[in-house]
Amino acid sequence: MNTFGRVFRVSLFGESHGRGIGVVIDGVRPGLPLSVNDFKTDIRRRAPGAYGTTERREDDIPEILSGVYKGHTTGAPLTILFVNNDTESGDYQLFKDTPRPGHADFTASVKYLDFNDPAGSGHFSGRLTLPIVAAGVVAKKMLSFDVRASLKEIGGFPVHSGSSVIPSSSVIPSSSVIPSEVEESPEEALPDGSIEEKDASWKEALAKAKAAGDSLGGIVECVVKDVPPGLGEPFFDSVEALVSHAIFSIPGVRGVEFGDGFKAARMKGSEHNDPFTPTGNGWAKPVKNGAGGINGGITNGCDIVFRVAFKPTSSIARRQETFNFAEGRLAGLEIPGRHDVCFALRTPPIVEAMTAIVLADLTLLQ
Repeated sequence: MNTFGRVFRVSLFGESHGRGIGVVIDGVRPGLPLSVNDFKTDIRRRAPGAYGTTERREDDIPEILSGVYKGHTTGAPLTILFVNNDTESGDYQLFKDTPRPGHADFTASVKYLDFNDPAGSGHFSGRLTLPIVAAGVVAKKMLSFDVRASLKEIGGFPVHSGSSVIPSSSVIPSSSVIPSEVEESPEEALPDGSIEEKDASWKEALAKAKAAGDSLGGIVECVVKDVPPGLGEPFFDSVEALVSHAIFSIPGVRGVEFGDGFKAARMKGSEHNDPFTPTGNGWAKPVKNGAGGINGGITNGCDIVFRVAFKPTSSIARRQETFNFAEGRLAGLEIPGRHDVCFALRTPPIVEAMTAIVLADLTLLQ
């Protein structure tokens, strides 16, 4: 449904074009320092503004409604609200009769007997990843280890470290209570427009897709460092199972692989097996980390490493032949509105957030 976790529990609410969206978080440890400014960096990383992202512009200022007193968490449910302002709902009336290919328009109308809110994709919108990012900020504060995600591919082309992905223009407006002087994240190391030659391929592919009214997918890699061994349970609550459950809850995810991933199917046992080596503190851990930091569903002391495949954006301007349910025939569809050419550009902080949420819950279950 809309809630994930057993002790650290995250519940989402709201619709893309409704009055607002938000999250209620149970299981937050009391005494954590928390203010609106703690959310600024990850909110900025998720925000549009880069070439190839949506033209929708929201302030995305978190309003903490409960669970914080005098700058610290109380241990009571933490409620965070984001108000929607920049909505253009008229663009979505077309999809009642002609559901968008690849979207939830059709399945949502069947599931909810046509009572669902279709504007901006309603509760199925990628906009609901904003409160997930907010919950991830809180989860990270509860962890003693580092969770980092970064883009690795766009449209099949590699994205190199230090690429200019999000320009400075995407910073939260200085008129808000969140200062615009935000630290540069790894994806923002170069000034906007400063493109290294090795990054030209994916930049060019993005430009071509935009010009053609089409879209691109991407791959994000997540690395969790300094994870202690022993987190997780076998079978249904394995670390891979819980992380994959959370990651697949992000709209547009098409695959998750840990460590060697699908390459393991083409390896011999002697190649994939991972002998242990001493760490110098009376402990040992695998040499190659081909399992991505997890054996038998339980962390083994290596970094957790996994990759996430995101599909191309479903809402494209390019004409498609699909079914018009009102007229009972095939018809052409050209999707209007403001949509990302490649929404994977904005997903690293979302992947981090989901991962941190899972690990915060597992840590509390120890």
